[in-house]
Amino acid sequence: MDLFYKIEHMSQLNLRHLGYFRAVAHEGHLTRAAEKLGLSQSALSVQIRSLESRLGHDLFERAGRGLKLTEAGRIALDRADAIFATGDELIATLKDAAAARTILRVGALSTLSRNFQLAFMRPLLDRKDIQLVLSSGGAADLLEDLRMLNLDIVLLDRLPASGSGPGLVAHNVARQRVELFGTPRRLRDGGTLSQLLARHPLIVPGPRSGVRAEFEALVSRLNLEPRIVAEADDMAMMRLLARQDIGLAVLPAIVVKDEVRTGTLVRAARLPGLVETFYAVTVPRRFPNALIAPLLRGRKREFEG
Repeated sequence: MDLFYKIEHMSQLNLRHLGYFRAVAHEGHLTRAAEKLGLSQSALSVQIRSLESRLGHDLFERAGRGLKLTEAGRIALDRADAIFATGDELIATLKDAAAARTILRVGALSTLSRNFQLAFMRPLLDRKDIQLVLSSGGAADLLEDLRMLNLDIVLLDRLPASGSGPGLVAHNVARQRVELFGTPRRLRDGGTLSQLLARHPLIVPGPRSGVRAEFEALVSRLNLEPRIVAEADDMAMMRLLARQDIGLAVLPAIVVKDEVRTGTLVRAARLPGLVETFYAVTVPRRFPNALIAPLLRGRKREFEG
């Protein structure tokens, strides 16, 4: 039987059991939770086992001296938090599964294009039955949170490193041509690609970017030594620097789509062979978040340009 159905349709759900489970889940430790609840550890343990028996799934597993949630436990905690947060709507929430808000936890590399993130999540933004929880950070921390089931999906601009651990599934959701962009004033005289690269200072991705390596290979083939005025890992910073007209920026089109639409920046030239790839990373789950499959479906086709 589906876990969601069990949680929301148990005929005689003991909310006290659910409250005890919620306390242990948030403390991550049985003894501390028992102290806060004014119970003995053994009594609290009995209550948790009773709830697990009712649900038909283990909700915790040992993690050193503490406890961590299983995948079933994470799902149960999401629903328990929603129940206790809605208070006056408690009865309606328990009787009507459609009234419960679905949570999607999305992690994104802190330097990832905000325009890409917004475009990726666009299908969900107008839905009132969904709560988006957005996090940003470094790739290693995000992928660890994904493995710990604290995130449902992680957005990156590169494949996970080989040492990131087993079980990760990287979905290629977008490929964008990388091009040169600059202000209309800077580009009023035009020029070929080689002329532009030789004549203007450049804003380029940082050395850790795969695009940077491809760009250096391109200028080497063109026998050029361009003047780099700035480099940044953060695409938003590169966009701002280009708007300040300190040079031409090497960027995927989606990063500057708003500036191109308003005429603040214009496309100077295409960079042959340079492509930025965006990935959505997931882990196999026994109870996958139902929002992920439709979110991934057809994304690569939509963002190609």
